[in-house]
Amino acid sequence: METKGTNLFIVDDNKLLVIDLKNYLQTRFGTSLEISTFYDGESCLKKIDHTTHIVILDYFLDGKNGLEVLKAIKDINKKTEVIMLSNNEDVAIAIETFRFGAKDYVIKGDNYYKKIIKLVNVMITKPFRITVKGFFR
Repeated sequence: METKGTNLFIVDDNKLLVIDLKNYLQTRFGTSLEISTFYDGESCLKKIDHTTHIVILDYFLDGKNGLEVLKAIKDINKKTEVIMLSNNEDVAIAIETFRFGAKDYVIKGDNYYKKIIKLVNVMITKPFRITVKGFFR
């Protein structure tokens, strides 16, 4: 029986970051992730649907900013988990993204890839944990 992996989108206008993050995630998760990459929010929104599980989304994008894209993603599929990614350490911005449905807000810098790996791992394994927890009740 063949199962499809988790659909994950990376959206950032920094092409080098996108390539590095995609390679890092593929090395860690292999075929359990189906990764699509985008360099602007508009092209990402054209592909978002009910099968999109996780989006790693830069806050500062050309065109629509990350907050606008986050709102649109949640309008299309409320179940899509969104990890906001930013250079900005402003707590008010982070709180605003949480208000609109972001799962987490990761600040770019040293070892931020490790934080993303942990978050993605939890998002991938969460359905299994819920099933197991319910099974033993």
